[in-house]
Amino acid sequence: MSAAGSASDAARVPGSAAEGAHDYVHALVASFLGWTLDAFDFFLVVVALPSIAQDFGVDNSKVALSIAVTLGFRPVGAFLFGLLADRYGRRLPLMIDLVFFSIVEVLSGLAPDFATFLVLRALFGIGMGAEWGVGASLAMEKVPPRWRGVLSGFLQEGYAVGYLLAAVCSFFVFPRWGWRPMFFIGGLPALLALFVRVKVKESAVWEKTRHASWGSLGRGIASQWPLFLYLTLLMTMMNFVSHGTQDMYPTFLREHRGFTSRQKDLIVMVYNVGALLGGIVFGFVSDRIGR
Repeated sequence: MSAAGSASDAARVPGSAAEGAHDYVHALVASFLGWTLDAFDFFLVVVALPSIAQDFGVDNSKVALSIAVTLGFRPVGAFLFGLLADRYGRRLPLMIDLVFFSIVEVLSGLAPDFATFLVLRALFGIGMGAEWGVGASLAMEKVPPRWRGVLSGFLQEGYAVGYLLAAVCSFFVFPRWGWRPMFFIGGLPALLALFVRVKVKESAVWEKTRHASWGSLGRGIASQWPLFLYLTLLMTMMNFVSHGTQDMYPTFLREHRGFTSRQKDLIVMVYNVGALLGGIVFGFVSDRIGR
């Protein structure tokens, strides 16, 4: 039997190494793209903030409030969809969330006034918070343990890729069509739900550890409360630093330093390329010297 034939046969055998590799690659790709498009949708507001404010006839500070509202509702989505993912599996909540935040993003581009826009950004915050926890769980439960460091770094870099794509979209789309069509492009994640439905299998880790009831799920969370509290505080501080600097920086460049819209977009692209390199490099480092 030829080597090609053996590889082909292995790919068809359930539970084979080849099938396992395809499974975790599909899960990783789905989670990466979901997080990338989630970040893309979020950062469209960041790169277009002054124009959105002008269109709605409000101050920049009001649109900045919509960013804070989005972030404020992220924990709500993370909690609700996290419970659903632990109770019903990773795939179904992920697919529902991808469709949900895609619809909300398109509706954001159709908002007739700022009050409607603000409500929609709150709803988007729920979807944004849901995607990372569910998608990362699905991917990291499937990847080989020896690759979790570098692949977790790769997965997180979907955030930088999303921000980079938002800047690219602003650079090419905004000067010709304005900010609203950019949000229509933000509806693309809904198509990713089809990929998850067809290519991604349920997490075997969840199937082995699934909780029979909400009560058993609650006891499982309570048993890990010190670690849960520590990680919550850690991520709170990390996001405080991250969003406290990056979300208003493009507006600062335009409004206070006199950069043109395209110059601002180019600067955003540059520092997100740096973010990409940092995530990949430190992912490799974590596999060598520990987390």
